[in-house]
Amino acid sequence: MSFTKKWPLLPRSLFARLMLVWLVGISLVLFTSLALFVSERARIGRAATLENVVHEIASNAELLDYLAPNERRKLLGKHEHSRLRLSLRPVPDHLEAQPADHPLLVALQQALPERQPALYAHRHDRDKRSASQASLVITLKLADDTLLTARLPGLLPTQPFSQLPRRRAFISALLALVVGVSFFTWVCVRIATQPLSKLAAAARALGEDPERAPLEPSGPIEVVQATAAFNQMQQRINTHMHERTRILAAISHDLQTPITRLRLRAEMLDDENIKIRIQSDLDAMQRLIREGLDYARSMETHSPTQAIDLNSLLAVLTDEAADMGWTVSLHGSASSPFPGQPGALRRALWNLIQNGVKFGETVEIALNESATSYTITLRDHGPGLPAEEIERVFEPFYRTEASRNRETGGTGLGLSIARNLLHIQHGTVTLANHPEGGLVATVVLPREGSKP
Repeated sequence: MSFTKKWPLLPRSLFARLMLVWLVGISLVLFTSLALFVSERARIGRAATLENVVHEIASNAELLDYLAPNERRKLLGKHEHSRLRLSLRPVPDHLEAQPADHPLLVALQQALPERQPALYAHRHDRDKRSASQASLVITLKLADDTLLTARLPGLLPTQPFSQLPRRRAFISALLALVVGVSFFTWVCVRIATQPLSKLAAAARALGEDPERAPLEPSGPIEVVQATAAFNQMQQRINTHMHERTRILAAISHDLQTPITRLRLRAEMLDDENIKIRIQSDLDAMQRLIREGLDYARSMETHSPTQAIDLNSLLAVLTDEAADMGWTVSLHGSASSPFPGQPGALRRALWNLIQNGVKFGETVEIALNESATSYTITLRDHGPGLPAEEIERVFEPFYRTEASRNRETGGTGLGLSIARNLLHIQHGTVTLANHPEGGLVATVVLPREGSKP
C-alpha cells in the first residue's frame, strides 16, 4: 500500500506537500519559542519577586535596628495590613521548617548571612498536601538578638534556583528545537520525494532490463504523471525492440531464398574464379544477416536462470578452441556456481575468445572470485587498440582498420552482442591495453546477493 493510500487526506501536489512541511515546521518553531519565552519570563518574574521580598525584609531589619522598642511597635503596626506582615512574636511550634534549597531561604542567606534567617510554612488547614492555604514565615535576628518574624501570604515558588531555567538550558532547548525540526523536515521531505527516487532508479535500470514490470503510480500528482509517462515510454521501447527483432527475422528469412537461388546460379557458371568470388560474397551476406539477427535477439534474451559452473563452462570453451586449432589457456577457478543464463553467457565468452584469437592468436583466460563478484580476464597478444577506439569497438557494426579486410572479415557485431548478453545477466565487459602488449577483456559477473 502506497503512502498516499495510507494518508488519503494528504495533499496530492508536491508543492502543497512541501508547503505543508514548511508550515508545520514553522509552527513547531513558533510554538516552542513561545513556550521558552513564557518559561523564561516566568523565571525572571519569580527571581524579581524574590529579590523584592529580600530587599524589603533587609530594609525593615536595618531600620528596626536603630529604633527604640516603642518606635518599633509603631513601625510594626503599619505593616499589619500590608503584604509583608512584621512582628516580634515568637514562632509557633506547629510551623514546618522549609528545606535549605528553598529559593527564598537561599536568597535571604546570601543577602543577610549575619542575621541567621530561617524559613517556615504555616498551613491554615493543616493539610500538608494543600499549598493554596499556606503562607511563609521568615525569622531573622536584629542587632540586639531580637527575633523578627515576617509573614507572607501564599507560598512563593518552591523550585530551587539550581533547577530554574538558565541560559545554558535555554540554548540547549533551542538546539534541541533546531535538531528536532530539521529531523522532522528531513523525514517529511524524504517521504514526499521518495517516489522521485524510485522513478530515477527505474530510469537507470531501464537500459539493463526493458522488460521489467511497470512502476506503480504513487506519490504527488507530478510524480504520478511522470510515472505514467515513464511507463508509456517503457512500453513503446519494448514494442519498438520487438518490432525490430521481427523485422530482422523476416528480412533474414526472406533473404534466404534469393541467396540460395544465387548460389544455384553461381554453380552454373563456367568461370571458376567468378564462381568462387560470388560464393564468397554470398557467404558474407549470409553471415551479416545471421549476426544482425543475433544482435537483435541478444538485447531481449529471457531464458530461465540456472546455476552455471564457470569452471566447466570455461574448460569446455577452451577445449572447443583447441579443437579448432586455437591456442587458448585457462587459469584459476571458482568455488561456487554463477546464477545466470547458460546459453547467453557461453555465446558472450565465445565471442570474446574468438575476437582475441582473431587479432592476437593466443588467448590467456584467468578466472577469479571475490565476495561480491566473479572476474574473467581474457588477454590476447595482438597489437592492442588505440585509446580512442577501446570503447567504440562495442558499437554495432563498428570495425577497426585491422578488421577491414578479407583475412579478418567480421561484421563489427561480436563485441556488441557479448556486451548485450552480459548486461542481461547484470554483468559488464571492458577492454584495456596490457602494459606488455595485447588487449585484455575483463568480464565481471555479480554474485546472487550483490545483483541490483
